Amino acid sequence: MSPEDLFIFSGTSNEPLARRICQYLGVPLRPTSIRRFSHGTLRIQLGESVRNKDVYIVQSLTRPVHRHLMQLLMMLDIARHGDARRVTAVIPYFAYGRSDKKDAPRISITAKLVAQLIETAGADRVIAMTLHSPQVHGFFDVPLDHLTSLRVLVDHFKKQDLSDTVVVSPDVGYAKPASKLASALGVPLAVGSKVRLADNEVEIKSVLGTGQEARRAIIVDDEIATGATMVEMMGVLRGLGTREFCLACTHGLFTGNAIESLNAIDDITEIVCTDTVYAPHAEEGLARLTKLSVSPILGDAILCNHEGRSVGALFTFWEEGVPTDSSLG
Repeated sequence: MSPEDLFIFSGTSNEPLARRICQYLGVPLRPTSIRRFSHGTLRIQLGESVRNKDVYIVQSLTRPVHRHLMQLLMMLDIARHGDARRVTAVIPYFAYGRSDKKDAPRISITAKLVAQLIETAGADRVIAMTLHSPQVHGFFDVPLDHLTSLRVLVDHFKKQDLSDTVVVSPDVGYAKPASKLASALGVPLAVGSKVRLADNEVEIKSVLGTGQEARRAIIVDDEIATGATMVEMMGVLRGLGTREFCLACTHGLFTGNAIESLNAIDDITEIVCTDTVYAPHAEEGLARLTKLSVSPILGDAILCNHEGRSVGALFTFWEEGVPTDSSLG
């Protein structure tokens, strides 16, 4: 396919990220008209013909989740019926990733349901970033490129003094990505024993690992929503002698009273997230926030798919001898 056949459209959930992806690739963001009627339904029109084009729809499933999901489904359907050569859903944040198992009677495994909706709407491929659990990948029957933001996190933290620092995962569910971050930074790893009691309530009773008593901790997780996990983890680590905290994640949601509670904690030196979620309320209200862009990673994945090249380098950047900066492609 030629560069002229690469068409990128965006829903309303994270247009700034879509524009950064297009800027990175040197292509225009194609126009989309989205109108909401008084009775609540949507009317969407892609602004250019997609016939025989390689189409990418960028949409994070953020609040309002169901409106943004419906936008994505409609745009995929439009591209498919517009005779696009291939249609790819680019989903920087997949909100239903938490709903990956049946842990109570009479509930839906909604991550699988949403995956099926996306396929039925017309997606030939999906590009996603840092799904809440690896098994969500298997819910899709179309090819899925599951990307990681660790590349930009490594680049960021390597510029800092990492002496007497430990990387901490609040639970075993995120221990593997945290171990890759710790290895790339050359620091120890510790893992908490988190048990979730409610949406905004967790319990951590112990920490395992070789670096629990470091002066500084980088606590890393896939997302920060209410901030309850981070607050609980910091409380445990303070009892072990940690005096400075950096909170890091891919998806910075900052819901509920997260901004107020995190701003009130003096020993947080930095909060790092990426731009998979458009959260202007956090950028305006959250002190010590650093936002990193994953547009080069998503742009590289789009370009590799468009040109029929492997995206393997985007998954294996942490291996010895592979560069960690944005020159990967």
